[in-house]
Amino acid sequence: MNFDPQKIEPRHCYQLLVGSIIPRPIAWISTLSVDGVLNLAPYSFFTVASCNPPVLLVTQVNPSNQANKDTLTNLKATKECVVNIVSNECVAAMNASCADYPSDVSEFIAVGIDTVASLMVAPAGVKATQVRFECTLREVIEVSAMPAGGTMMLLDVVNIYVNEMILQENQIAPELLDAIGKLGGDYYSTTRDSFKLVRPAL
Repeated sequence: MNFDPQKIEPRHCYQLLVGSIIPRPIAWISTLSVDGVLNLAPYSFFTVASCNPPVLLVTQVNPSNQANKDTLTNLKATKECVVNIVSNECVAAMNASCADYPSDVSEFIAVGIDTVASLMVAPAGVKATQVRFECTLREVIEVSAMPAGGTMMLLDVVNIYVNEMILQENQIAPELLDAIGKLGGDYYSTTRDSFKLVRPAL
């Protein structure tokens, strides 16, 4: 069956995209508002844009009311954030932080999530996470202003925290990070079932 993106509802197109492009890593982003409220929200449209320099890419899927989410609003105003990587032990807290809290309510306080001070940026990170990227805003690119359109956030990484307990030979051991991924709907996946393939040399 073929689907014409121009002829199906945006919601259906969204479901086809998130149901097939899986699993997606989750950027659990903490930001500070101009009023000093520490916000926390997960984003599964998340990847690496560049390694030299290190730049992360996170996309906001625009809400139906066309208002920016708190994360993007705060980033535009203060230019800083922390991208916390979600391990399996943090799943319940991450999911609880998805609730639609008012802008003046901190998800850290509402959910009871412990913070940890950052080294290079003002927003605190999630203490329980094993990897945290402290970032400054490089650029915001609006792909579409329509509801369900995309607004990309390019983030310059200015500090990387890694818990030394998950390092083996100075590299992150995936089984120790125990990261989770987002699937379609309300489904998630773990990274526990993995296999290794050596890249062929010609």
